[in-house]
Amino acid sequence: MIPFNDLKPLHNLLADELNAAALRALNSGWYILGPELAAFEAEFAAYHGVAHAVGVANGTDAIELALRAGEVGPGDEVITVSHTAVPTVCAVERAGATPVLVEINPDTYTMDAAAARAAVTPRTKALLPVHLYGHPADMDALAALAAQHNLLLVEDCAQAHGARWRGRLVGTFGHMAAFSFYPTKNLGAAGDGGAVITNDAQLAERLRLLRNYGQRVRYHNVMRGVNSRLDEVQAAVLRVKLAHLDAHNAQRRALAAVYDRELAGVMLPRAVGDVEHVYHLYVVRHPQRDRFMEALKAHGVGTLIHYPVPIHRQEAYADLGYGPGSLPLTERIAQEIVSLPLYIGLTAHDAETVAAAARQALAETV
Repeated sequence: MIPFNDLKPLHNLLADELNAAALRALNSGWYILGPELAAFEAEFAAYHGVAHAVGVANGTDAIELALRAGEVGPGDEVITVSHTAVPTVCAVERAGATPVLVEINPDTYTMDAAAARAAVTPRTKALLPVHLYGHPADMDALAALAAQHNLLLVEDCAQAHGARWRGRLVGTFGHMAAFSFYPTKNLGAAGDGGAVITNDAQLAERLRLLRNYGQRVRYHNVMRGVNSRLDEVQAAVLRVKLAHLDAHNAQRRALAAVYDRELAGVMLPRAVGDVEHVYHLYVVRHPQRDRFMEALKAHGVGTLIHYPVPIHRQEAYADLGYGPGSLPLTERIAQEIVSLPLYIGLTAHDAETVAAAARQALAETV
């Protein structure tokens, strides 16, 4: 059986460094807002070539606090996509704003700039594109749209650590960018974690206040905040993994190239334009997706769907008012997509084995 994902090989590869880092943090006796976090924030900011990184508890908080730092709240609309993980929209609503869901590009599965432009109203306050699966959204068009309408631009980079749009790292186009360090991410912690990056000193200061109850000095609260802090052990783990991020992304691209070569006849992902895809997920399409997945399972290959139910069709979000067929491309894609195994520790031979099983499954589901 080749599982859909396995985090142990990556841990084993870096075990000596990770163990030393975790022990360093534990032995320090300082576990919250300490030197490991300060060092990781400096290193993560430097990696992106920006002035500030602010560690928070998770990726959902990163989006919410970025919106709140940008003074997005009740009565405001935030344009984002329905084809994403629920946390993207959850964070918008936690900030008090209304999510406005738009269509995606059929090749990249990221926000369609024309659809976003058509959704702008006098109540629109922010644009929240998602760099899904490791492929950047069209940041030229989306940044221009945000500038034209004076919108806050927040990038959801939860699945795109190290991806580039026209040579420039994602996360550096907007006013802020939100990252998740959930363990399965390209840059994953040993638990939950997140961060926001920005070049704006005032936004960074607001983020630091918001993540720690609005305190500038202990027990002196200058604004209403929350408890959302990236702890010292997670920061130490992330410092180790950040140093290997580019090399690991290169390994992901190499595995994706094996799939690209071996999977003729399957609807493959495309790197569209001058981009550097980091393949957080390798997502293919099949018109009989469920049968295709069952056939792969029978051949010993694990798969998952990212994501089987678009946000606007989720029971919890029925009150947003999007009926069946309101986002037809998103709905069709959700019925066809399936993610194949791709992780650090998967070998080229494993990828060839998966591809052979996929070709056999394809023949069985014609």
